[in-house]
Amino acid sequence: MSSVTIVVPTFNESDNVPELLRRLDVVREVSDIDEVIFVDDSDDETASVIASSSARVRVPVRVIRRAVRAGGLSGAVVEGISAAASPWVLVMDADLQHPPEDVPRLMSAAATTDADAVVASRYCDGGDAAGLSGGLRRLASSGSTRLASLLFPLRLRRCSDSMTGFFVVRRAAIDVSVLRPRGFKILLEILVRHRVRIVEVPFTFAQRWAGESKASMRQGLRFLAQLAWLRWDLWWPTKRAREMVSFGLVGVANLVLDIGVFNALLLMLHREPLVAKLMSTGIATAASYFMNRHYTWPDRVRSGMRRELPLFMGLSAIALGVAETCLVISHYVFGLTSALADNISANVVGLGLGMMWRFWSFRRWVFTADSCTISSA
Repeated sequence: MSSVTIVVPTFNESDNVPELLRRLDVVREVSDIDEVIFVDDSDDETASVIASSSARVRVPVRVIRRAVRAGGLSGAVVEGISAAASPWVLVMDADLQHPPEDVPRLMSAAATTDADAVVASRYCDGGDAAGLSGGLRRLASSGSTRLASLLFPLRLRRCSDSMTGFFVVRRAAIDVSVLRPRGFKILLEILVRHRVRIVEVPFTFAQRWAGESKASMRQGLRFLAQLAWLRWDLWWPTKRAREMVSFGLVGVANLVLDIGVFNALLLMLHREPLVAKLMSTGIATAASYFMNRHYTWPDRVRSGMRRELPLFMGLSAIALGVAETCLVISHYVFGLTSALADNISANVVGLGLGMMWRFWSFRRWVFTADSCTISSA
């Protein structure tokens, strides 16, 4: 049987870690576990509990403490997969709703089939979602699975539970650089962005051992956004093309917002034109920051709003200056005074150069690259 690294993302799971490691240690030899990697985003004592618990088990344990919680749970899983050295990577939650005793069955399926991914499913024959608390959560889970299958019928046709967080993947079969993690559903991200052979193993989703579920309405909205962006991404061949199209659409939306706010201030609140324009431009620029942060570069947001927003506003002011400079040049250098010439020079050339400047400068200086800090338990 091929060896496996187990990746466990954690956020305030200190009460569950000792029992998880104890039970993984029991199945260690049967499953040929190389190590367990915890990717910890906690703000409680989870990291110290991992360190103390790892001293009582034989299975090697490593901790990755991320400098920034980029991508939520999915981002944590990607960090763990990137750090794994085994041929196979098994992903599971820390709350014991994914029973460690099922790890040998997943690894047996990986060893005896030609699959690239073995999915522990609650919805195939023999599976059970008993651990989902309440009918509303069960409905949300099954509905989300059906919605994903409807949007990606080819990539998910062999997967009955694309929402599960319990699965094994062949490390060589996936390219982590193409993943854009956000929210909880990393398996969906992997299956949609790769062509992999899938085998399912039924399992019973257990009750949470301790603590409270992290599922929330906010996570549900992030899941819907993830579906929309996955569908969007498949329509464009490169990441840069997707960014440029998204940036352009955000620009159009903010132009409409700018015009709407300006007219509202001018006509309804009776502001002076200059004051109204300054206020509408400021509001639209701030909105542009938040829209680009969440839609154009969601995987590149790293340094925090206190640094990013003032820098974004300053670079936008430079772009506005470029547009106005083109207008001045058209008047005083080339002598173009007609309304048509002014529109061509200022609105087409100026705004075009301003858009190019903003895209390049935002990407380079505002929404910067990823980082993480690795330590050993």
